[in-house]
Amino acid sequence: MAASAATKAHQVPGAEEQGVSGRRECCALYHRAVELVGKRWTGAILLVLLDGPLRFSEIRHLVPDLSDRLLSERLKELEAEEIVERRVLDGAPVRVEYGLTGKGLALEPAVRALKSWANAWL
Repeated sequence: MAASAATKAHQVPGAEEQGVSGRRECCALYHRAVELVGKRWTGAILLVLLDGPLRFSEIRHLVPDLSDRLLSERLKELEAEEIVERRVLDGAPVRVEYGLTGKGLALEPAVRALKSWANAWL
């Protein structure tokens, strides 16, 4: 059944369609965000980078049980999403560090809230 013109006029722009039992459907962007940040080890990597840039070995040390292969894979995924930035530092030897971009830093409230929830409920 199509929504009436009056109902459409009162909808919030960008609101999800009504699904079963009058509930809103899951937003595709929300689902994508949860899948991205909720990938194994990604949340932990983001959490340690919130305090500032780190080298690969420092991240690995701060996130126990994370393999080099998986850390490398997650950092590449986060770089591709422009959440993490890889910086090559001049000097001898050349050093590489990873830091959050503005887009990554914008995740801070969500990451910290999830950490707080975990501490209270898990």
